[in-house]
Amino acid sequence: MKINHSIFIYIFLFVVYNSSTFSQQYRYPLTIPPAFSANFGELRSNHFHSGLDFKTEQTVNKPVVAIEEGYVSRISVSPGGFGLALYVDHPSTGHTSVYAHLNSFSKEIADWVKKNQYEQERFQVTLHPEKGQFPVKRGEQIALSGNRGSSGGPHLHFEIRDSHTEEPLDALAYLPLVADTQKPDLRGIAFYPQKDKGLINGSNDPLRINISKDGQGNPLAPGRTINAWGRIGVGVKAYDRMNGQSNIYGVKHIRLFVDGKLVFRSSIDRFSFSDTRMLNSFIDFEDWSEQRSFYMKSFVDPGNRLPFYETSNNGYIDITEEREYRFRYELEDHAGNRLDYRFSVLGKPQEIPAPLPCKNWFTWNLNNSFLEMGFSLSIPAGNLYSDICFIHRKTESHTYYSHLHQVNDKPVPLHQGAELWIGLHTDTLQNRSKYGIVKINDNGSESWIGGTYKRGGIAATIRELGDCYAVSSDTLPPTITPLSPGNWVKQRCIKVRLSDNKSGIASFRGEINGKFVLFTHDVKSNVYTYLFDDARLNKGEQLTLVFTAIDGAGNSSEYEKVL
Repeated sequence: MKINHSIFIYIFLFVVYNSSTFSQQYRYPLTIPPAFSANFGELRSNHFHSGLDFKTEQTVNKPVVAIEEGYVSRISVSPGGFGLALYVDHPSTGHTSVYAHLNSFSKEIADWVKKNQYEQERFQVTLHPEKGQFPVKRGEQIALSGNRGSSGGPHLHFEIRDSHTEEPLDALAYLPLVADTQKPDLRGIAFYPQKDKGLINGSNDPLRINISKDGQGNPLAPGRTINAWGRIGVGVKAYDRMNGQSNIYGVKHIRLFVDGKLVFRSSIDRFSFSDTRMLNSFIDFEDWSEQRSFYMKSFVDPGNRLPFYETSNNGYIDITEEREYRFRYELEDHAGNRLDYRFSVLGKPQEIPAPLPCKNWFTWNLNNSFLEMGFSLSIPAGNLYSDICFIHRKTESHTYYSHLHQVNDKPVPLHQGAELWIGLHTDTLQNRSKYGIVKINDNGSESWIGGTYKRGGIAATIRELGDCYAVSSDTLPPTITPLSPGNWVKQRCIKVRLSDNKSGIASFRGEINGKFVLFTHDVKSNVYTYLFDDARLNKGEQLTLVFTAIDGAGNSSEYEKVL
């Protein structure tokens, strides 16, 4: 029999491809039907969401299982962030799976963690077990789901990372498919005339337009004529939907076409944690700061190094002809559901005003600094995403130890930070560690930034421009309040409430009879808890508790009680 070699090669490649694909398909990390409250790449404050959030039926203690065989490579315990988290390496695939906001670990892991916490005499730990210490099998229970750390409700935060780079990957690409037939949901269109190079409807200010829907839920036209001239960028506000869920999610693929030509494409499949703060360049940061609204820009700032773009002319559009320019957005989710949205921009000659003079021009790829009496700002190269005209305003104050300093007139994100120095006009504290810079919010409240004394003032790091700062102080120690101390021995549990008026709790420690005891804590609560550990207490001995707390300015408090 004559063999058709082309068919044979095709069958061989098909088998190899599907075997490879199957070997990469993991099981779900929960034993209940999968439902998501957040997806990969979803937009968050200052970062992209790095995983999938699995719903846990609005409760805790659902079994969490390993998605594939491997071994526990890292264990994290923290009052904030991931709370309780496990990291499992899978050598056969080169991936690491992450399970976060857990309520508890499996007993073997929990006992080892507790042993290390006592050895280090601290609650917050990051541990790296030996490679073969905690092997796991596919489907083996390793934890119970919870609501620990910076979690807004019971759920499992789950990630798949590249083990070599530790970059998070879109986990949906490696899990069984979930039924999803819903298209992304478009909410708004924005236009950004480039400074001194373009105009929208005669203005150099951004124009943001909410998009209405028809009776079937389809987005309508912008509802007004858009005239433009010169160089502009555009942006879109949109979310994704999934079958049977009321949540909104991030849009995976965004494509912008002008007159049929692709000018911008973004597809979020992976990113580096060192770059995740560049989300602030991906979005309209000014609108986010002022309205808490997520417009995604379809052009790329010069300092934006995110890896998931494909552009022509960095996504900018040059309107240089007196005609209709036809725009089309394609918004697509992981399942391939796609929304097409068309709109037009009319090219209309408009006189672009000459650039206004700028005293303090900051360039995105250079070191930038500003200095005047009682104030300085230093921004290292690589912290701005685009050039800005920096503005500083000083207002006299007798309320603070310094004048009030408005650090720029508009919100501007910084990638890592800038050093802010504010000079003291009143220096009356003997202990200068009690001074600290505060951000003064629009409602007059304060947010403690802190800092260190330097050259007659306080220096601190800030992460964005556009706010007002001054030097204040924190001289009051934390407050330690025992909760029902008469029941502690009977209930074999000690609870204290810990609060601070300004700089926040920096550290705490519990001791019984002079020895460290493990108080647990979660960032969502100001209650600190110790469960009696009879194996570490001498039976029949009188117990004396000493609990100490130190705030961010170094003020300390101590509470002592004989049990």
